[in-house]
Amino acid sequence: MIILVINSGSSSLKYQVRDTGSGERLADGTVERIGDSTHGGPADHQEALKRVTADVEVVLRGKTIDAVGHRVVHGGERFSEPVLVDNEITRAIERLSPLAPLHNPANVQGIRAITARWPHMPQVAVFDTAFHRTLPEHAWRYAVPDELYTKFGIRRYGFHGTSIGFVTHHAAALLGMPAAGFTGIVAHLGNGASITAVRSGESIDTSMGFTPLEGLVMGTRSGDIDPSILLFLSREGYSAADLDHLLNREAGLKGLTGHNDMRSAVDSAAAGDERAELALHIASYRLAKYIGGYHVAVGGAQALVFTAGIGENSWQFRERVVNRLGALDLHLDDAENRKKSSAPRQISTEESAFPVLVVPTDEEAAIAEATAAVVAR
Repeated sequence: MIILVINSGSSSLKYQVRDTGSGERLADGTVERIGDSTHGGPADHQEALKRVTADVEVVLRGKTIDAVGHRVVHGGERFSEPVLVDNEITRAIERLSPLAPLHNPANVQGIRAITARWPHMPQVAVFDTAFHRTLPEHAWRYAVPDELYTKFGIRRYGFHGTSIGFVTHHAAALLGMPAAGFTGIVAHLGNGASITAVRSGESIDTSMGFTPLEGLVMGTRSGDIDPSILLFLSREGYSAADLDHLLNREAGLKGLTGHNDMRSAVDSAAAGDERAELALHIASYRLAKYIGGYHVAVGGAQALVFTAGIGENSWQFRERVVNRLGALDLHLDDAENRKKSSAPRQISTEESAFPVLVVPTDEEAAIAEATAAVVAR
């Protein structure tokens, strides 16, 4: 089955075409500057899709797309698995926009663009939150009055679930066990970053919460912060929009170093930049604390897994994190850690209490497989 995978943002549209029969990636690309036609960008998502289909038709050489799979960031409590899209599902995703205002509206625009171009094309929504629907209540509840949950849905949802599920499956295979037998800790480290405690193949805790802002230090997001800081700043004249922009766009590595790229932070620290060095200390310390806590949460991890852009490619940051985990008796094999490879692999010594792994993620492949399965049913 040939699947077009769409990851629709507010000003960009990323796509891949996958053949789920062969596992082959036939095409991929990104259309940027949507809504910025004065600088050569498409006027809207429908025009962006025209550019995508023009590129894809060249590659397909007469073959047709069988279905479209959409990455949807927030599925709330309703969606615990991928679903076939219809008008009611589209409206339900749109109603969840207050929980993911930067993501769900754009996801809906992508769905509607496909509907306008191919009205009868099967579409499947695959939700980032779905993998975390197994969280026990003591993990997803916040210590706030019950009305905030029942009226506004305020609870921990978790994100990056499509990636975590994919990586869990492949980490288990690397260790020679079924996914349902895997108990460990998965660190998805990119510009957005989260860490998940997995027990018997299921998510039981995760660092992102009601929104993707909570948890680790990220590229432009603060992660964990004392909530009273927001109250203090509001009394100092910061509006809700100011605070949203500050914590989501100007914090994290960018707030600490002036730029949001981990590679720049690593290079700057190596060149003696004290701000960059401090930022890496803060980010690695925060992550190490979560790893220790999640080791307890799962009842003893079988593996620690690094994935996503930073997790897969920054041996320097992996080194900083694992060097903080001596209390867990984890030790890196320096040569394996520094090796450039796109294959799943172990980077810890045989003497470590449990293996440290690098497992590349492939969210698009996971979305394509999920889409094909839903359509087949």
